[in-house]
Amino acid sequence: MDRTLVLVKPDGVARGYVGEVLRRIEAKGYTIVAMELRVPDRALLDAHYAEHVGKPFFPDLVAFMTSGPVVAAVIEGQRVVEAWRAMMGTTDATKAAPGTIRGDLGRDWGNGSTENLVHGSDSSESAAREIALWFPTLPG
Repeated sequence: MDRTLVLVKPDGVARGYVGEVLRRIEAKGYTIVAMELRVPDRALLDAHYAEHVGKPFFPDLVAFMTSGPVVAAVIEGQRVVEAWRAMMGTTDATKAAPGTIRGDLGRDWGNGSTENLVHGSDSSESAAREIALWFPTLPG
């Protein structure tokens, strides 16, 4: 079984979409193996977004991701990394297809594409790294 990290970002939590996101995951048949509500700290975000540290948009990304609680979850299933990315829709909610989380629930708020409700690991390798950061005691 494959695993991936799911984040319901502060905008998704604030808008009350945690239940809808989890409903879609469970309706698809994936298993939630870990879940936590928390406000991530700077150290976690520096490690999570390591490839973006020092880029012009990084301070705004950190400010957004620490602006409120995030629901972090690990989900499991066959080809779940690929499927979760398809379920999320494209990063730009305006261009995300209907039927996807971002296509159905997202929109452009004029604050950049980081406010796009959810995050998902982009590969199995990224998933393993991200899960170890967010859930360091979770057995593999």
